[in-house]
Amino acid sequence: MDVNNIIAHNAKAIREQRRLTLDAAAEATGVSRSMLAQIEKGDVNPTISVLWKIANGYKVSFTALMEQPQEVSAAVLHSGEPLAEDGGRYLNYPAFAFDETKGFETYRIVIKEGGSLQAQAHLTGAEEYITVFRGSVKITVGNEAYSLSTGDSIRFKADVPHAYANTGVGEAQLAMLIYYNR
Repeated sequence: MDVNNIIAHNAKAIREQRRLTLDAAAEATGVSRSMLAQIEKGDVNPTISVLWKIANGYKVSFTALMEQPQEVSAAVLHSGEPLAEDGGRYLNYPAFAFDETKGFETYRIVIKEGGSLQAQAHLTGAEEYITVFRGSVKITVGNEAYSLSTGDSIRFKADVPHAYANTGVGEAQLAMLIYYNR
């Protein structure tokens, strides 16, 4: 099952579990009714920003929209198709989906030269943990900017607007963990 079909199924299931009409879901998320309907049908490839709006509006983790249930003692994840922003210069490869018992989700992020992403505030109490494995990036949290290079890590409260930008030459590669503090 491809990621758009998984997102379509999960978005509709979450909305229906909350007993929301498409109009009520649009009001809660800030995403238009027609866009939500297209996402639920699998007719569009939603951007990362739109998925964050839906996740925040439904008060679920980002990966709750993309997870495929698995009941195994070990899981090997093969790199699949990324979610893209900024004209394909910001690529998000979801890795381990949110698990209620663990409270976190992980991603592999690739930011091509000149690429960036403006992220909305996550759920209250959310924290991000990022390690740069290649390149140079600027992480902006609220009004503070932090420059990181290969081998550097940062932790920050992600319940405020924040941004990521490749400030170097070539591709930047990051590992991201989002922790949902209870």
